[in-house]
Amino acid sequence: MKLEPGRPEPLGAVWDGAGVNFALHSANSNSVELCLFDAGAAGAPETERHPLPGRTGGVWHGYLPGAVPGLLYGYRVSGAWQPEQGRRFDAAKLLVDPRARALSGPLVWDESLTAQPDGDAPTPDTAAFVPRAVVVDSAFDWQEDCRPQTPWSRSVLYECHVKGMTQRHPGVPPEQRGLYLGLTHPELLEHLRTLGVTALCLLPIQHAGLDAHLGRRGLVNYWGYGTLGFFAPDARFASGDRGEQVREFKQMVRELHRAGLEVILDVVYNHTPETDPHGATFSLRGIDDAAYYRHNPLQPGEYVDFSGCGNSLDMNSEAALELAIDSLRYWAGEMHVDGFRFDLAPALCRNAEGLFDPEAAFLNRLREDPLLAELKLIAEPWDLGPDGHRLGNFPPPFAEWNDRYRDVIRRYWCGEPGNRPVLAAAFTGSSDIFAPSGRTPQASINFVTCHDGLTLSDVVSYNEKHNESNLEQGTDGRTGEPSFNWGAEGISEEAAILRLRERARRNLVATLALSLGVPMLSHGDELGRTQRGNNNAYCHDSELTWVDWQLDPKQEAFCEFVSSCLTLRRANAVFRRPWHLTGARVGPSGLMDVAWLRPDGTAFEAHDWQTPGHGLSILLAAEAAEDEDEYGRAQVARPVLLLLNSGPEDTPFSLPEMPIAGRFVERLDTAGPAGRERDGATRWVRAHSLVVLEWESAP
Repeated sequence: MKLEPGRPEPLGAVWDGAGVNFALHSANSNSVELCLFDAGAAGAPETERHPLPGRTGGVWHGYLPGAVPGLLYGYRVSGAWQPEQGRRFDAAKLLVDPRARALSGPLVWDESLTAQPDGDAPTPDTAAFVPRAVVVDSAFDWQEDCRPQTPWSRSVLYECHVKGMTQRHPGVPPEQRGLYLGLTHPELLEHLRTLGVTALCLLPIQHAGLDAHLGRRGLVNYWGYGTLGFFAPDARFASGDRGEQVREFKQMVRELHRAGLEVILDVVYNHTPETDPHGATFSLRGIDDAAYYRHNPLQPGEYVDFSGCGNSLDMNSEAALELAIDSLRYWAGEMHVDGFRFDLAPALCRNAEGLFDPEAAFLNRLREDPLLAELKLIAEPWDLGPDGHRLGNFPPPFAEWNDRYRDVIRRYWCGEPGNRPVLAAAFTGSSDIFAPSGRTPQASINFVTCHDGLTLSDVVSYNEKHNESNLEQGTDGRTGEPSFNWGAEGISEEAAILRLRERARRNLVATLALSLGVPMLSHGDELGRTQRGNNNAYCHDSELTWVDWQLDPKQEAFCEFVSSCLTLRRANAVFRRPWHLTGARVGPSGLMDVAWLRPDGTAFEAHDWQTPGHGLSILLAAEAAEDEDEYGRAQVARPVLLLLNSGPEDTPFSLPEMPIAGRFVERLDTAGPAGRERDGATRWVRAHSLVVLEWESAP
């Protein structure tokens, strides 16, 4: 069948009911062939090839009448082989359309993917190893789907992996375990609601490729950081790969929205799995290397690498920028997601000289786009480029992962004396980081664990990382990650050690839940998930990384404790203030919005902040009503006193005199049951523990 010229827009393969329009940006090539495949012959070469007859600017295009959804296709692109000029065209390489709406089949590792022209010898055909793009029908019954639009002040994020979250859940039907639809099971949704979660932050679900170093070691790209299909839901998490992944992803989003949960995607636009110039070629490198990747002007043929993965996409190039922005608009508009977390975000914002630019085109396009600007936008504010740690440097409306918060909170509860000043700043929303750009405490995404690093149980069980199973001789993963094993490395049966570890976990979770900012939990931490000290389990798709839902009574009790901490946060608006604390007096009580007290009840002086110590009291106050619940009812902001003792000795804390009638009521004690009556002006706080007292005014 002969192709008609078709249209240059939109890019990708779009079915219009009568046929399919194909359009591919490849400005520097000489020709592009559309390759069509037999749906029943996995890995077989194409059954038809058709040159794309139309060319408009840098876009090749063609229209195939009568083509329908389910059609499998790929491209072969011809042109010069001039690597030093960013021309790496080789028609022996079957190439994946980066704008395909679905991909069928995995990327199978083979050395032919990395083969390059050598003299007159032809390079091997890679068709047997590369996924096929799938033409899809975008129709879907959204059933009046509405975004939850949870305000930042009421948001509680939950980072999770689709398969890791559902693979071992006994309530999820076997045919849905590990899949998008598994996340919609009523038992799992009830768990998240009871916990107090408002948004799922999904580890990458854009169709991922396999890095060469993993393929050679027989490992997998479990986390999915290495996007191959920027518009395609990963077929790993669907019941099929011929369009089912699109339908089932949409169904997942619809059901999560129905349950009041937002969906935030972890997206990777900083690099691809084609790695360095000697890596595999299966998409952008063969389509138009010069148009998509950043090249080193001082070393022709080499890439600039801000990601540590061998390459960097060039967001100063219109082709790469449009690919990213169009992809984000697709996920927001067509797939109804509620926000994005940008992996290694500084790499997306570096100018032609490689310097971070807060006015970069990528950031400005997001901020100016009427669809994207209204979503939750979160930056991971570091990369591996020069001056790569840019925490606090992103403009509104971005929130940022606050790694300083993570390290400060961990170090304090590991018993390190002398870090009370940075603890105070972190607990109260990191105003020193975010206020200069005019952002509120909600710009700080607070976390003590995430996918990248030790789990919560491992933070209190290991002093060192244990990454031997990654087969990288222990060189991978963060070295010196703040953690403390409390007397034994790894598994222990000693009652005293287990008691201290449990208390440390409670301290970390309670601090996270009650800090100003937006708390984020890592999946399974509330259940005691362990990776046995592996702090970089990106290459393990196994029980090492899957959440174990079979709980003993202690694990169930800890899960209930996490829920109680988030309930306390939800019930008192003082923990959800939408502005920074200043020490100003608020409300009719005349209390300061924050007061820092020594254990003896007197105010901290300047020299106290420089004195090593473990004890600290924090008195928070606010106006009578500063927030509304989901029904529009005013939320009470009661004064709260937090007593923190990270030291090894039980310590008496003097309770401050309050200028209003009432009493302190205990709401939380990480060393024992809360709710006991507290008479008198002194409260003993156990070693390595935290107590929360809430003021109840007299009637």
